[in-house]
Amino acid sequence: MKETIKDIILEYQPVGSAIVREQISIPLDSGLIVSIIGSRRSGKTYVLHSIIQDILQKGVEKRQIVFINFEDERLQLDQSNLDVILQAYQELYPSVNLQDVYFFFDEIQNVSGWEKFIRRLYDTRSKRIFVTGSNSKLLSTEIATELRGRTLTFTVYPFCFSEYLRSHDVIADTTTQAGRSMVNHYAARFMSEGGFPELSRLDTALKNKLLQEYFNVMIYRDIVERYAVSNPLVLKFFIKKIFSSVTVPLSVNKIFNDLKSMGYKVSNTYLYDYMDYCNAVFLTQSICKFDFSEIKRAKSDKKVYVIDTGLLAAIDFKATQNRGTLLENQVALEFLKRGKELAYYKDSYECDFVVTEPGECYTPVQVSWSIADPATRDRELRGLVQACKLMGAKEGTVITFDEQDRFNQNGVEINVISFGVYFTTYNKIS
Repeated sequence: MKETIKDIILEYQPVGSAIVREQISIPLDSGLIVSIIGSRRSGKTYVLHSIIQDILQKGVEKRQIVFINFEDERLQLDQSNLDVILQAYQELYPSVNLQDVYFFFDEIQNVSGWEKFIRRLYDTRSKRIFVTGSNSKLLSTEIATELRGRTLTFTVYPFCFSEYLRSHDVIADTTTQAGRSMVNHYAARFMSEGGFPELSRLDTALKNKLLQEYFNVMIYRDIVERYAVSNPLVLKFFIKKIFSSVTVPLSVNKIFNDLKSMGYKVSNTYLYDYMDYCNAVFLTQSICKFDFSEIKRAKSDKKVYVIDTGLLAAIDFKATQNRGTLLENQVALEFLKRGKELAYYKDSYECDFVVTEPGECYTPVQVSWSIADPATRDRELRGLVQACKLMGAKEGTVITFDEQDRFNQNGVEINVISFGVYFTTYNKIS
């Protein structure tokens, strides 16, 4: 094993990312363990490569870089033999002080007991440690117990819209009609294709095939194997229900009753666990119902969004026929990628999102493909105005696909803006 690790260390060649990721800005020498979490294929590894390129450009020698990908099938490591990595490196470079070495461990959650090794490495050898993982729950639990106070955690999502535009060499211009039309064209593609970096330049048929492969890996490797799920058919049924229920609060009890009527014997508790697993591996992300009481928020039914609209469209083909569903899912992701706290509003009327800004300032946002139809316009504005008045917001936003307008509705300023314009002019990641 030691010789294999030597080969892996020597083989490594940093691959720079062509796209600057706006979502995060990672310090090179924070003196803390940097953990980078996110869904599979969201670009975590390329973020590491980019960090390494920056370090090398500062004059650090390549031999001071150790990069280990724990999905490499040649590695047979566990808590008992992780030290062999240090032994292999020191035999290769006996004159290099480990304090000067940058350690990069990709998909480290694949090794049980990794956190004890990382803590010991940090406490005794090096303060330059970067780790990535595709399971937020496992990493956060281990960080909270073993690495508390020693880490900085960043989340990497698939491309946001402005990153997607850059990946296609498009410079967004929203000041002219031609520029807005170009932005809208790519916004439509973005909603159907999604933002996984690897897919940005593939043919459509290959994209769908690869997205379905991502889906299967997340289910069977990240959830079934990791959590020892005994009935993967029930899990898959549950996930398909989530995908078909995007934009409406998810009723776990209803899914439980559906399974029961089909003859499946499964505890309600397991279904709640399944939802936690889906969020943990970044297959989905959940938001609560808005309430000024944190306890009531936590107990509310959740609205669950799929981590990528391309993935949603590839798995739930009906979603491609409902453009409003894709648009709402995409808007939710754009806000989440910016680190915004989201909730949905539901009383006598509904408002899709309440975005919490610093200082407990609430911005109600309604999403509709179009509000040209009078009945749709009336329905969407009722919910938005009601949410604004409850929260004392003087302005509400309606995000559409390609409509623009501004007017006053019952004392509330309403800003109607297209998805593409909104998320290219409001593209600074917090």
